[in-house]
Amino acid sequence: MSGISKFFGDVKAVDDIDLQVKDGELFFLLGPSGCGKTTTLRVIAGFYKPERGRVYFDDRLINDIPPYRRNVGMVFQNYALWPHMTAYDNVIYGLKVRKIPVSERVRRAREALDIVQMREFATRYPNQLSGGQQQRIALARAIVTEPDVLLLDEPLSNLDAKLRIETRHEIKRIQRELGTTSIYVTHDQEEALSMADNIAIMNEGRIAQIGSPRDIYSKPSNSFVAGFIGETNFIEGEVRSIREEEGLLTIRVSSGDEVLAKVPYERFTVGQKVLCSVRPENIRLMEIPPSLSGGQAYEAEILHMTYYGVIEHYVVRSFGGKEVKVINFNPEGKRQDDGVRVLITFDPEDVDVFPF
Repeated sequence: MSGISKFFGDVKAVDDIDLQVKDGELFFLLGPSGCGKTTTLRVIAGFYKPERGRVYFDDRLINDIPPYRRNVGMVFQNYALWPHMTAYDNVIYGLKVRKIPVSERVRRAREALDIVQMREFATRYPNQLSGGQQQRIALARAIVTEPDVLLLDEPLSNLDAKLRIETRHEIKRIQRELGTTSIYVTHDQEEALSMADNIAIMNEGRIAQIGSPRDIYSKPSNSFVAGFIGETNFIEGEVRSIREEEGLLTIRVSSGDEVLAKVPYERFTVGQKVLCSVRPENIRLMEIPPSLSGGQAYEAEILHMTYYGVIEHYVVRSFGGKEVKVINFNPEGKRQDDGVRVLITFDPEDVDVFPF
């Protein structure tokens, strides 16, 4: 899709976005509520017609093609199963509408139920199925028509946490098995990071960044992406010097401390106001002064610690009173108690810097 804009009255829900999804890819639209991700999905499906821009399937312009002729499969947030039909009848219904021969209908419906591992529940009605089972039937109904594009609109939001995790793996397995180009809308960051081939982060109707889950998490293009994906600590400051030979910025933060950041220095100028971002898992707690050797350490006081088994989650006060989150993986030995004075340290490579 190219240059797509969609308005609802005076509200610009989608603002001039360009998006390319590769054949066979599991592509995610991710962002907060109201960012335009579901509107974008519905433009692709044909439910909304954009005011500007073009939508293509391969090289075929489809702006004026109605939804029923686009050959898309859709899985809705509430599943939208026919309550008076059995699971099997829900799955086969789309093939009847398309007037597929009876023998082919039966074969494809049974095959779709096998793919989602629901063959034994074929005769049950939706109210006799659990939420996870209904979700699988909705998925079978979407894939049975062999769509060119599979669209999924927050399909796991009605499931409990444990079932969501299990169903993620099932959806990814099915998508890989079929090789269907799929576009998946969610506001759940963990869902997107664990499943996607590529992600478009959306904010206020525009695309903030497109990339692989690893790239978006480790190399956010702006402060919105850094703050939306996972947890991070933001520290305001000003560029005090640029050490070109080392590729380092020296940043004076509001507390007067200096932070070193190894970033593309040519993007910044001395005196520029910036925002430093440091992920909690990249910060280490030290009981005694470390050997800095290019690193950096700052005095801190532990405010509280939460134990989760494989991790300890600390909140400390540092940088002149700022609360900083720290994650300690695979904790061993003595825990750090509330009120204890410590040092926090992190490497220049682990600091992202954005204009402020």
